[in-house]
Amino acid sequence: MNMKFKKLLSIVFTMMLTLTLIAGCGGAKSEGGSAGGSKILYTLTDEDDTFRATLSDAIRNAAKDQGVTLDVQYCGNDIEEQKKQIAGAKAAGYDAIICLLVDSTTALQMEVVANGLPMIFVNNVPDKEYLKDDEFVCVASYEQDAGKFQAEYVWNKLGKPSSLNLIILEGEKGHSGAIGRTNAVKYFFRDNQVDANIVFMDNANWSDTEAYEKLDVFKMTGQPFDAIICNNDTMALGAVKWLKDNGYDTSKYPVAGVDATADGCQSIVDGGMYMTVLQDAGGQGARAVESAVALGNGKSLSNIEGASKDHKYVWVPFVPVDATNVNEYK
Repeated sequence: MNMKFKKLLSIVFTMMLTLTLIAGCGGAKSEGGSAGGSKILYTLTDEDDTFRATLSDAIRNAAKDQGVTLDVQYCGNDIEEQKKQIAGAKAAGYDAIICLLVDSTTALQMEVVANGLPMIFVNNVPDKEYLKDDEFVCVASYEQDAGKFQAEYVWNKLGKPSSLNLIILEGEKGHSGAIGRTNAVKYFFRDNQVDANIVFMDNANWSDTEAYEKLDVFKMTGQPFDAIICNNDTMALGAVKWLKDNGYDTSKYPVAGVDATADGCQSIVDGGMYMTVLQDAGGQGARAVESAVALGNGKSLSNIEGASKDHKYVWVPFVPVDATNVNEYK
């Protein structure tokens, strides 16, 4: 009798264990969704400017649409914290990492601690030497195009002068967008043999309030200027406010931004900013998630729209926006 009872208990225990395992596997599959159970870590600095917030929303929405488990971790501007987040990703069961770098020059450090996980750098573009086809890739827009569009537009609006005095407000120091856009502005005027005298240039960290404060500093120099080119719309809006508060006619002083945010586009309609450049946050977010799923499942970038031939980049085009087409992007 005792032997039969023990045998019965053993059978019952085995059945319960089997059911538990089945339920556990079902839960994991359901959580992973239709993308084969893909689990992705998204590490970024913060979302305290309009573009980053829009980009993060796009990544979340794309992950949801593609049935991906997405965990978002913020590191502020702390490189070591971002490194820790990436170093723990493999042990935590992630298949791939989407990373908005604190500093584009730290890409190699992040790759070393990734422990073999594929990583998709989004928006902040590292040097090409740090990218590896179908493993360490970048989803972004070609920053030089944005700066070129800005410089070309401002030059044309001013009547293609042979010389001009220019203010440039940059984003975060070390951010590829700040570097690429600013350099492209300089290269455009140089290539067109225009004497572009940069009377003031400083980092305003994507912020309208910092842009305003930096221009207050410039005001003390008493120098003349013809236009203000900003690395993003938020700083451009700060510049427009500064112009108005200081008695300048905004129709005579072109202000250019980047991102085509809702506020930036409205400013163009209202006669504040002259132009902006659409940086497609939705496109970047969707391509980043698609790339992470593909590489996390051992595939390549072959079927990702905008992938470069060397499989190191996925490019999402910039689009110039002014009064002639702004209603398409409001």
